[in-house]
Amino acid sequence: MSSMDYILIILSYLMGSIPFGLVIAKLKGIDLRRHGSGNIGATNVLRVVGKKEALFTLLADILKGMIIPLVIASKGGPESFVVLSGIAAVLGHDFSIFLGFRGGKGVATSLGAVLAYEPVVGFITISLWLLSAFVFKYSSLSALIAFALLPLNVIIFQKDSTGIVFSLVLCFLIFVKHRENLKRLMEGTEPRIGKR
Repeated sequence: MSSMDYILIILSYLMGSIPFGLVIAKLKGIDLRRHGSGNIGATNVLRVVGKKEALFTLLADILKGMIIPLVIASKGGPESFVVLSGIAAVLGHDFSIFLGFRGGKGVATSLGAVLAYEPVVGFITISLWLLSAFVFKYSSLSALIAFALLPLNVIIFQKDSTGIVFSLVLCFLIFVKHRENLKRLMEGTEPRIGKR
């Protein structure tokens, strides 16, 4: 474990902290935090700005969870550092240094981190999100379902203690960041995907 690995983890946090949704919306003259749900992720970009901008936000947020973990893996870094860099990116998105340690829900960035660590599990998680979104039409509920099943999918396809801890941390962060969504889902006031 070299000092470069630690530097890369810090860089992963900083990359995760870049609020792409906020930047993309600003280019359209919109402060995303003052519209829709106030969230900086792709779902709110779709709701407030448009489909193309939401797609760019989604891809950018996924990539910032993937890039540094893939760099560490490609240079033979320890698996634990691949995992830590993925978690760092998610923490950056959730608690951005550029936004006063506030941020988004971390779903897309978490997906990127999982894809970098174990692509099969990542694609299963994306598929579960898409299926849940198709059936229920709630982005938040889809994320909660997909990540609640993440530890089980890691156990089935990875069978690795590092991966299990990784999946539990991501699941915990997703549920923590979706506390208000859970409340609205139970009250029946959560907006559906695409609803303005």
